[in-house]
Amino acid sequence: MTDTSPAGHIPDDRTLTLLSTADVAGIAITPADVVETVERAYRTLAAGRSDNPRKLTVKPTDGHSVAYAMLGRDGTRDVVAVKTSYKHGLHRPRGEQHYYTTLTLYDDRSGLPVAMMDCGRIGALRTPAVSALLARACAAPGARSALVIGTGTQGRLALPFLLTTLPGLDHLMLYGTHPEGIAAVRAQLRTDFPERSVEVVTDADKAAAAADVVLATAGPRTPAAVAAPSLRPGSLAVLVGHGLAPSTLHAADRVVATSEAQMRVTGTDMADASGALPAVDAEFPAVIAGTAAGRTGPRERVFAYNSGLVVTDIALGHRFAQLALAQGLGTRVPLWR
Repeated sequence: MTDTSPAGHIPDDRTLTLLSTADVAGIAITPADVVETVERAYRTLAAGRSDNPRKLTVKPTDGHSVAYAMLGRDGTRDVVAVKTSYKHGLHRPRGEQHYYTTLTLYDDRSGLPVAMMDCGRIGALRTPAVSALLARACAAPGARSALVIGTGTQGRLALPFLLTTLPGLDHLMLYGTHPEGIAAVRAQLRTDFPERSVEVVTDADKAAAAADVVLATAGPRTPAAVAAPSLRPGSLAVLVGHGLAPSTLHAADRVVATSEAQMRVTGTDMADASGALPAVDAEFPAVIAGTAAGRTGPRERVFAYNSGLVVTDIALGHRFAQLALAQGLGTRVPLWR
């Protein structure tokens, strides 16, 4: 029998609080709060106080599904967590695919469970926060213009987060092919920065030539493939999804990655004709900590690869769990009785 009493309680060793998609969606949080939480997770990792082992992956031979398991520990929050991710139907249209991702948190001081939650919104917010932190650390001084490629979830959230870390941006551009996605990007920008507007462009390469920051968040079917010659000296190109040609990586003066090991696993579509990827000049936790440089000159073309680290999911998930429990959200399940 399920206990549906409010989740704002002292945890015990037999009860687990479940936070559903609706619970997590109902929690208000600002881009600045998300950025601060994610940045702190990076700093703790760089200081050697957190653990972020490489993810485990399983995939059937026909490629119809993929699953990941990620274990980590946040040394500032004293939280241990396991994140799982499972996607099924990869050969089908996106609307017919199934995707589930969860995060289970444990308090490493008391030894008690904190919560198990849907991790969809956590990942959706963590990723643009990392892109925005990459932009702050790796963009040329005085960067004023930004181009976002793609209008999905990451494209919708990209501009509010970029403006949080780079408030001096005054020329915002958007390339997208879906009218509803373009409308969603504009609506999100009005919500978070009502005084700002975005210019919709139809030529991604031409727009990239006028951008100090290019953020590629599009899906794999995007017609955009901005090439290295289109990037101006001193530009920063951040890859989250698709929209950049491999030449932007191979011709870059400096390469930064959230994790070089993950880039070599998940970034194979950016390999050259021989199947090789270039060396990474700096990993982002070290850049955040100040022990490595995001860029070394104002005219460097910098390429940044944004792949998720579970410690950032743990930190942001724990922040959401704190807010949810304070509001009495969630369902208590006597799992271990």
